[in-house]
Amino acid sequence: MARGRYSVQRTWAFLIASAICYIPANTLPVLTTSTLRSSQSDTVLAGIVYLYTSGSWPLALIVLIASVMIPVGKLVALGYLLISVQRGSVEASRERTRMFRLVEKIGRWSMLDVFVIAFVVGLVQLPPLMTAEPGPGVPFFAAVVILTMIAALSFDPRLIWDQRQSQQAHG
Repeated sequence: MARGRYSVQRTWAFLIASAICYIPANTLPVLTTSTLRSSQSDTVLAGIVYLYTSGSWPLALIVLIASVMIPVGKLVALGYLLISVQRGSVEASRERTRMFRLVEKIGRWSMLDVFVIAFVVGLVQLPPLMTAEPGPGVPFFAAVVILTMIAALSFDPRLIWDQRQSQQAHG
């Protein structure tokens, strides 16, 4: 059966675009809350620090894992898979296939952060006492999630096994 045409190149393109979007996703504010007295814009990392210092460390840990570690993990995993395929690696094909399937499954849940922000914005609307608005980092965060999902979809996992089958056929 034919392999995905230009699968590696497309996957690299989506992965690089996602990595570029990751920077503003984490440096721009994702949520701005306003009260009668003040207004505060928070980045993902500032929100994690705030949750931790206010005693909500379990929630801070969840946000850290979901918003920082999982996106970085997906970027690194897809990059590793692409490099191993391009180098013709025959090592650990089964583990690399499992890694790919994990990246695919996690991708579906990565949009959870964006939905949480939308939920908070919808709930905290008591003008003029209190309001919440999504920040400019949200579209970049959504782009990271969407682009890594598309990258995973554009990667043909059969490429992981091609070198092993080629080596067995010739050796």
